[in-house]
Amino acid sequence: MTATALERAMPSTAAVARTSWFNVARCGLAQMAIGAVAALMTSTLNRVMVVELALPATIPGILVALHFLVQMSRSRFGYESDRRVQRAPLILLGSATLSIGGVLAAVAIAVAATSRVPGLALAVLAFILIGVGMSASGTALLALVAERVEPRHRGGAAALLWIMMIFGIAVTAGGAGSALDPFSMTRLVTVTAIVCGVALLLAVVGVTGLEARWPRQVGHGTATANHTNFAAAWRAVSGEAQTIRFAIFVFVAMLAYSMQDLILEPFAGRVFGMSPGESTRLAGSQHAGVMLGMLGAALLSARFGSLRVWAAAGCAVSAAVLGTLAVLPVTAGGDALRGTVVLLGVANGVFAVGALGAMMGMTAGPKGEGVGLRLGVYGAAQALAYGIGGTLGGMASDVAILALGQVRAGYSAVFGVEATLFVVSAWLATRIATPQSARDLEAEHRGEVLWAYRQ
Repeated sequence: MTATALERAMPSTAAVARTSWFNVARCGLAQMAIGAVAALMTSTLNRVMVVELALPATIPGILVALHFLVQMSRSRFGYESDRRVQRAPLILLGSATLSIGGVLAAVAIAVAATSRVPGLALAVLAFILIGVGMSASGTALLALVAERVEPRHRGGAAALLWIMMIFGIAVTAGGAGSALDPFSMTRLVTVTAIVCGVALLLAVVGVTGLEARWPRQVGHGTATANHTNFAAAWRAVSGEAQTIRFAIFVFVAMLAYSMQDLILEPFAGRVFGMSPGESTRLAGSQHAGVMLGMLGAALLSARFGSLRVWAAAGCAVSAAVLGTLAVLPVTAGGDALRGTVVLLGVANGVFAVGALGAMMGMTAGPKGEGVGLRLGVYGAAQALAYGIGGTLGGMASDVAILALGQVRAGYSAVFGVEATLFVVSAWLATRIATPQSARDLEAEHRGEVLWAYRQ
């Protein structure tokens, strides 16, 4: 049968819609925009507040925690995106809010250089806007991808979105870092404005007109009915056992994942005697491992196993590697540490692809509705875990070192806690069943293609 005859035999275009990797990459541009602004907020502006303004590190920590707290609103933004015919306008509105918040944050720091209280008050408003922008754009973007990518390709889509976000972070960190020298507050505001402007442009190019040419998968319709209010929709979703179980899995796993960020480099320096340059390269090796794990999981998950199984496997291996770090002898040397950290990155990458891909699959209700709302619930759990984990990792290491009286023992204790959390996460992943709606969606997709072929 020719391709044209096959297309005529198919019941509908939407029913057998193929994954368009070009369109996923376009969504990745909006994801890059989020990563670019986030890179400035969590690294550049954080450093300026601590070093140039000589503020306590607690202040930028509180601001970063604030923007994570605001992201508890993701479920509401997911619900709002479900009520719209198209999700792109909310993605663009969120991207604009994010960019405005980024510029305002730089202005706030410049003001704080001469007037502490007004500057910090403005910074609070800026980070609230950043949290709102990330919630709106990020949740609606994932919902758009979730309802248009074939189930077997969700792992690959998750990997592509994540890799493009990391690329946006890396490019921004390098480019903005060079442009900021010689440093001045005026230059800081200018560079931040340029980055935020480019980020908004990427989002516009990425999603404008996209939905009109990219059909939904079979079983996905316009989600929440307009007459259903948020409270009623939330009660319905919060009553779904599998949705809540998956949200708990996301929280526990992301808590373990985020606790690593602030302690790995200090661990390498204080226990293994690595210089700042060496520990930075160690972190780079971990990121390379993450990329490798993502690519491997993206390619293999389309053929073998479910995404939940891949997520569980990533959690289990991450736990084993963290356990190895906890008992790795100093005499093993830097090479053994680097190899272990690369393996940790690979395991984290496998977990990330499995978890995000499974998250997309755990979205549709019985009639394909509520994709954005459910993703908002999972996104809120993720944001809360990141906010707690980023703070808890550093605090836990300080407390453990003080209580145990040894630096090595303190870090080993924290790695042990993280490993335990990953073990619990792996167990939780195995306890979550794929919703019947998602199984029906995948089965119907296979049946429609087979029916068309037999004609």
